[in-house]
Amino acid sequence: MAIFTGIATAIAGALFGGSALATSLIGGALAFGAKFAVGKLTQQKQGKQKHTAVQGEIQFGGDVPVGTLYGVGKTKGQRAFYAKWDKGNKRNAEVFILANGWCDGLEPYVYMYGEKYNLVAQATIGNEVARYGVERFIDGDGNSAISIRFYDGRPGQGVDQRLVDVTANLGNKWKATSKLSGICYVVVERYYHLEFFRDAGKGKPDIDFVLRGLREYDPRKDSTVAGGSGPQRLNTPSTWVHTKNPAVHRLNYQLGLRALVSGRTLIGEGKSLGQIDLATYFVAMNVCDTLRANGKKTYECSLFVSGDDDHTEVLKQFDDAIAGYGLNRRGLSGVIPGAPQIPVKDLTAADIPIDRAKDVQFRPSAFERYNHLSGQFTSIESMWNPESLKPVYVNADIAADGRNRQTSIDFLQVTDPDIAQYLLNIRYRQNRMGGKATVPVSRRFGLAVQEGEWITWRGKSWLISEWRADERLRITLVLSETSAAIYDDDGIEPGPIVVPPTPPINPSLLSTVQNFNVAVGMINGAQGYDTPALLFTWTPPDDPTITAVRFVYQIEGTTEIFEDQCTSPEDGSFRTTKNVVSGKVYNARATITTVPDRLRTFTPWMTTAQPTGLQTLLTGLQQLQDDALNRFQELQQEMDEFFRPRLVELLDAFSLEGAVGQIERQQIVATIGDALAQITEERRVRVSENEAMAQLLTYLQASLGTTHARLITEETVRATTDSALASSITTLDAEVDGNLARLIAEETARADGDGALASSISGVNADFNGRFAQGLVKFEAVAAPTGVDARFSVLLRAGTSQSFKVSGFYVELYTDGGVQKSRMAVQADQFLVTSGNSRHYPLVFEDGELKLAVANIGTVNAGLLQSLNGKMKIDLNNGTIEIFS
Repeated sequence: MAIFTGIATAIAGALFGGSALATSLIGGALAFGAKFAVGKLTQQKQGKQKHTAVQGEIQFGGDVPVGTLYGVGKTKGQRAFYAKWDKGNKRNAEVFILANGWCDGLEPYVYMYGEKYNLVAQATIGNEVARYGVERFIDGDGNSAISIRFYDGRPGQGVDQRLVDVTANLGNKWKATSKLSGICYVVVERYYHLEFFRDAGKGKPDIDFVLRGLREYDPRKDSTVAGGSGPQRLNTPSTWVHTKNPAVHRLNYQLGLRALVSGRTLIGEGKSLGQIDLATYFVAMNVCDTLRANGKKTYECSLFVSGDDDHTEVLKQFDDAIAGYGLNRRGLSGVIPGAPQIPVKDLTAADIPIDRAKDVQFRPSAFERYNHLSGQFTSIESMWNPESLKPVYVNADIAADGRNRQTSIDFLQVTDPDIAQYLLNIRYRQNRMGGKATVPVSRRFGLAVQEGEWITWRGKSWLISEWRADERLRITLVLSETSAAIYDDDGIEPGPIVVPPTPPINPSLLSTVQNFNVAVGMINGAQGYDTPALLFTWTPPDDPTITAVRFVYQIEGTTEIFEDQCTSPEDGSFRTTKNVVSGKVYNARATITTVPDRLRTFTPWMTTAQPTGLQTLLTGLQQLQDDALNRFQELQQEMDEFFRPRLVELLDAFSLEGAVGQIERQQIVATIGDALAQITEERRVRVSENEAMAQLLTYLQASLGTTHARLITEETVRATTDSALASSITTLDAEVDGNLARLIAEETARADGDGALASSISGVNADFNGRFAQGLVKFEAVAAPTGVDARFSVLLRAGTSQSFKVSGFYVELYTDGGVQKSRMAVQADQFLVTSGNSRHYPLVFEDGELKLAVANIGTVNAGLLQSLNGKMKIDLNNGTIEIFS
């Protein structure tokens, strides 16, 4: 501005003898001519940054520019603090900064888990302005598992004393000096309530707050300003009010949001009222508040801005929201609203000097006009997401242009669909009304008009977009064609109707099973015995990505949760006896397992219509008996296979068809008569195209007649394209006249594409005149896609060639139906547990009976109780008591 003032002074001195009026007039004209330009649709190139009423991501850390909200918007905020405490960290709190400046408040709802949740106002407990609970997270006592304390950012606001107190003994403390004056923020305190989080299948909520942003200064309501009337004062923020008026937003952005202590401009331009053309702002504000035929205000908008934003881009968003233009009139910043005006003068031929050139273009070129305009707005009904407006096009315009010319302009700062649709139509009409003219005018006419006003010329209305004056004070007007018809409601359809979305449960894929129910049943066992069960039913899903149906159930009136699953969802039913007891009503619900994983939900809780039936004990015991006997038969088979000759088996497996290799053998032998002593060591290697093997065999023997002693060691490694094996076998034999004592130790490690196995086996065998005794100790671990299993077993066997006796035990981890389980089983005629104290009788299981001298039992589940002498019988299943004399 200083350079233009200097030039103007020189011009005025030369032409008008240094007149102050002339200096001011020419300086303003030069400044305006250099800086003012009306934004046209054809010039609008939307920047990479989308300015909207939504801040969709949580901001972290301190390197975040200051920001604020004009109007109403949705924000996740900037997380400034986090703390957790209480047993098991059941309580935690976060501080989210929502905006800088004194804001108006929170709207009575938030968004979590893709849904809208209403806020429930609660009594304040400290310095917060408001305190809320969240609907559907409030227990029967009125306590909310999610508590929100709101601080509006007013100067001198108090500290959150609750947060100071609960974090006083933590490593991360909220200080008593952390008042955050001038910053609007919320404290979100959560309590891990099992019903609302674990049982509902919900994790930590990600909250979107809907904030009513800055309280703003409106000069129309300030009695100290010419034309104003009301209590507001520029330097008294407590008198300001919240608004969604775009012209008020624009003025406050130009005035700037200032720091409380330093007064430095944090956001906006930081201008003074003396630099503002208040007359244009008064008009624009009144236009925005004018009600249209549909009863809504003409223009409203909301916008998040930061201290790093470009001023021109931000002001352009406000200009678009009023279908208007910014201007600099005589060095003052102003705005022209999108509204019809009364022309101030009629330009005639007498007002146009004939000796000066003019440039008139009544119809813009095809490259400057569009005949198809689309755009988006921010829809509150769509959870503050962008939605498309109805495109604006006119078939006659398309025919006149010769082809379809399409572009778009978004109004993401607007949340009302009718206002956004109105703006889209105005911008279309403004573009089609595209006549331009640069006309020299007489000094008399030029000094009577100014930028932003309408005039008439050649039967049309024109907007003065630029006012120019040269060094000889010859005035030129730059005109843009306009018309009151541009802003007429006639022919403008209402905005699109947006249907609020349902919670996001992937419309093409199920999030849980359909038509789930639970009922009681019985499973028939051997010899007519039954056990109670739960029967789950559902509609089989037509979705191959669902791999399992998971069930969660509990006895009604209790809190303990049980689980089971069905890995064939297409069956539509599943029966379980797992943790099912007699005479109880059960509640159950279900969800799904999918591959790949996706959003899943639980079905509602369902209740069995009647209690489970009476359980008979023998069915379950019979099944366990069968399982244990089968396992011991497997162990006996392993023992039989283990003690058969192993050298022949090993040497047979060593031969590789089509292989090449080498054998190296060393032997020492000494004999006298039938006495023999020898040591043999043999090394073998074999390779083929897809296999390699190496073996080391050591053989020691001493014999004298029918007496023999042997020690054999076999070590083998083998590798193929998809497997590897390493094994070691040691055999010790001592034999006299057919009486044999043998000890074998075998260790094996094997891995292939289907799993991995490691085992260690030790066996002993003694045979004398047809009588034998054997023992086997085995430790085995297996890892495979079907599960991870491990077993430790001890088996003893002794007898004659006609009969034998077996005893042993095993401990195992095994996989049953995709579920890891553990078990220990003992096979013995008599099983005894003793404390080693002679005063205490042992626990004994013998001949199918459990014998116990003293029992201290909390709960007994039984079918029949009877006395040893048969005098009394209590049938618990049928509810009868019989006493016999």
